[in-house]
Amino acid sequence: MRKKVLIVEDSRTQAERLKALIEEEGYEVQWAGDGEEALSKIATWPPDLVITDIVMPRMDGYELCLRLRADPRIRSIPIIMLTSKGEPLDIIKGLEVGADNFITKPYEDVLLLGRMRNVFAEQVSRPMRKFRLTMDLELFGKKISVTPERQQIVELLLSTMEELATTNQELRGRARELSETSARLTRATSELREAKAFLDHLISSSPVVIFRGRPGGFGLDYISPNVERLLGYPPEEILGVPQFWLEHIHPDERERVMAEYARAIETKAPQMEAEYPFLCKDGGYRWLYTLARLEYDEAANPTGFLAYALDITDRKTAEEAFKHARLEADRANQAKSEFLSRMSHELRTPLNAILGFAQLLEMDSLSLEQRESVGHILKGGRILLELINEVLDIARIESGRLHLSLEPVPLNAVVQETLDLIRPLAIEADVQPYDETASRPELHILADRQRLKQVLLNLLANAVKYNRKGGTVVLSYDETPQGRLRINVTDTGPGIPPERMDRLFTPFERLGAEQTGAEGTGLGLVLSRRLVETMGGTMGAESTVGRGSTFWVELALAESAVQRLEREGGDVPDAREFEAFQRARVLLYVEDNLSNLKLIQRVLAHRPEIRLIPAMQGRMGLDLAREHRPKLILLDLHLPDIQGEEVLRQLKEAPETRDIPVVVISADATPGQVKRLLAAGARNYLTKPLDVRKFLEIVDETLGGARSSDSLATH
Repeated sequence: MRKKVLIVEDSRTQAERLKALIEEEGYEVQWAGDGEEALSKIATWPPDLVITDIVMPRMDGYELCLRLRADPRIRSIPIIMLTSKGEPLDIIKGLEVGADNFITKPYEDVLLLGRMRNVFAEQVSRPMRKFRLTMDLELFGKKISVTPERQQIVELLLSTMEELATTNQELRGRARELSETSARLTRATSELREAKAFLDHLISSSPVVIFRGRPGGFGLDYISPNVERLLGYPPEEILGVPQFWLEHIHPDERERVMAEYARAIETKAPQMEAEYPFLCKDGGYRWLYTLARLEYDEAANPTGFLAYALDITDRKTAEEAFKHARLEADRANQAKSEFLSRMSHELRTPLNAILGFAQLLEMDSLSLEQRESVGHILKGGRILLELINEVLDIARIESGRLHLSLEPVPLNAVVQETLDLIRPLAIEADVQPYDETASRPELHILADRQRLKQVLLNLLANAVKYNRKGGTVVLSYDETPQGRLRINVTDTGPGIPPERMDRLFTPFERLGAEQTGAEGTGLGLVLSRRLVETMGGTMGAESTVGRGSTFWVELALAESAVQRLEREGGDVPDAREFEAFQRARVLLYVEDNLSNLKLIQRVLAHRPEIRLIPAMQGRMGLDLAREHRPKLILLDLHLPDIQGEEVLRQLKEAPETRDIPVVVISADATPGQVKRLLAAGARNYLTKPLDVRKFLEIVDETLGGARSSDSLATH
């Protein structure tokens, strides 16, 4: 006969799953939805086993168990409780109400089926026992009788209590961790509170006002409390007031600031800067510098800004004072330059008479004593003339009126010219100059040719004058990794003591040389250094007492015009065969830079009908212009004898040359100068480095031999 099992479960899904499981084992199974329905079924269909849930509506599993044990007719039916309540007190309560077994959810099906088989086996073996053992336990203050059939539930209780003890130990560990975490949180809270207090202190003592606003009218929803100290307004007078910030910007600046803000918003700029005077509560204005970080939504619409404002009134006052001082300094400098210019004229006039008549006296028959006196007059006059020239040059540099023509200058050529000038002085002083640059490759440096020669001449003259008898002067150079060239002038003189080196470039400071009888003004090194710095270079010196000194000049290396032409071969017009003009076209080029002359010669090789006449001095150019009457004159502005501007003026004044077209070629491309020279009669003005194509177009057009575009084709 099949065993009957009653399932008491309020979840239909759970009940049907459990019913199918037990039926597969061959048991007869019925289901009740709660305790009351179970009692009704038991009355008509007494089962061999009840499997019940605990938590159910109307009557729970505990109550059902009590009712079953209270009825003598059905009290012997075994009861297995299924529940998710696995606490020891839940199990003890199950023992109290008479449950035979207790299974906690979730569980394995094999566990339930095993418990069922144990229950049914106990029913079979119970009548055969002669003795029935009962053990009374006291758990949590409650007495419980334990029979063999309830042994499993007690084992469950004990294992649950072991788990509880383990869990309790874990909980204690967690409690310790929570206690430590709480302590850390307490410390972090304290640190955060201290940091906030420090931040509040920083903000309150900061010179910067921090504020946040909405787009449009600069209405603010936050402003740092230090605004009252800095601008006089308490925060409550500012916050929420529409356009407060904007309306307190000076009326003359308000429109500009709003335009800058609108422009930043229009371009979606991440931030904007502005400077403006702001009306303080005391009625005065303070200049503020504001940096605002602009905020946008996902659609790139402005949503507000976060900004800080810094009081820059002191800086603005200093700037105004600096501007005023600079204007005053410019006026003083201008007055000084005008004074020096007038003094130059006033000094040169009598000096001209002194030197002129002294030279005439020198030509007369004089006694030895008279000739010596005249020599002193000439020597003093020349020193005075040199001093006047150097003072004027320094004044021009300081006033920015010294015009330089920076272009690639061949170093070897300038060195040879300078050494040729210094050799008579070296022979007289018994000093041997050596040129170590002659054996080195030709290099070009970016400089003004005449001013570079002036600097080198000054350094070489000093190296000879302050040398010893039989000494040497060595001129050499070194290339630096920065693309610059250092020119060294080394002597074998007495050297300069270290304590005097810092006065080396001081005006009129001769470092005791005035006691040696060597001529000088004390301005040569000062002028040389300023000339070098104006050309974009540096100048310095090293010296060892008893061994000599080395003065050096460092300038940028440059590519020569010919090298540039060869490198940019595409700019060179194609050399083609053309019909010769009816007569040769003469072109005069007044230029002292040999490299530039070579460039023009190379370019004009593509115009074989043009004959080029070079002139390396301004006066020579005037003479050649009158003699050859060229069809075109190319004119450099910086010449060794007279300025190119003066050459242009004389050409335009002379009847025989006034109609000859003049094209100026210069490295000086300042708009004022270009305009002035074109107004003075120049046909055109070309700047260096030369645009070869444009140059040839001007040459062809000016000489009346304009060619087709084919004549300017490149290689």
